Amino acid sequence: MNILLARPRGFCAGVVRAIDIVEIALQKFPAPIYVRKEIVHNRAVVEGFKVRGVIFIDHLDEAPAKSLVIFSAHGVSPEVRRRADERGLRVIDATCPLVTKVHLEVHRFLREGYDLLLVGHRSHDEVEGTLGEAPGHIHLVETMEDVLKLPFPLDKKLMILTQTTLSLDETRDIIAAIKNRFKNAATPPKDDICYATQNRQDAVKELVRREIDLLLVVGSQNSSNSQRLVDVARQTGCAAHLIDGAGEINPAWLADAQRIGVTAGASAPEHLVADVIRVLEARGGTVEEVHVRDEDVHFSLPKELADAAPVR
Repeated sequence: MNILLARPRGFCAGVVRAIDIVEIALQKFPAPIYVRKEIVHNRAVVEGFKVRGVIFIDHLDEAPAKSLVIFSAHGVSPEVRRRADERGLRVIDATCPLVTKVHLEVHRFLREGYDLLLVGHRSHDEVEGTLGEAPGHIHLVETMEDVLKLPFPLDKKLMILTQTTLSLDETRDIIAAIKNRFKNAATPPKDDICYATQNRQDAVKELVRREIDLLLVVGSQNSSNSQRLVDVARQTGCAAHLIDGAGEINPAWLADAQRIGVTAGASAPEHLVADVIRVLEARGGTVEEVHVRDEDVHFSLPKELADAAPVR
């Protein structure tokens, strides 16, 4: 059995930043520390912080007035920020800078006279925050069918924004359909898709080109970018499964697989990948790392934590 291990894989800069923020907060501030929503979409990360006393909440009202609340990497709407101010909460913002970029684009393009379209999934935390930047002024597009239902004149000036963690192929087709229908539809000068999302999808495409029989993606079910890695492989006809860890590997998947690709979504810790590799090696597998490109992106910490940055 050959094991082809994708590189890059796993944590992106935004996830590293968000996890570092919680780590530093645990050291610097007295308990309890609250996090609105999951800090990143990974079960192991969240459960690890829960064991250490971090309290995850869905609504700010669950945190006592004047307590410390960390906003997750996926971003929040201005209404959430207003509610935090009303209750006197001390806030540390772990929003990924690439998500913040999309939020700033909302206001920039509204000022420039565009009507806004957001390609994304309604149930995702990131989309909830972006829509909240301009309630009633952003039209969500989830499917090709939604493109046909857009209530604009065909010459309307439109700007197309995207959820940062979507499949490149998925957004490409929808954006093309929008531009084919509306002659004045445009996209931002710099793509909204996260660099890490693109890199991990490109790595999966390289694994598939090497004729793997199976792809195992380490990541949680609510991780959009991890789900997209599975989609990229399956669209080529390659068998692919999303697993939280080695314990979810079904031996039946491995029965006829001679070349197995392994990767991880942008919020999955490397130790979970190592566990998967150990299971496959125990079945006689040998590992080859498939290097697609290097990543050297780093995001600075919020100013209130910058003096306590962890040593790496």
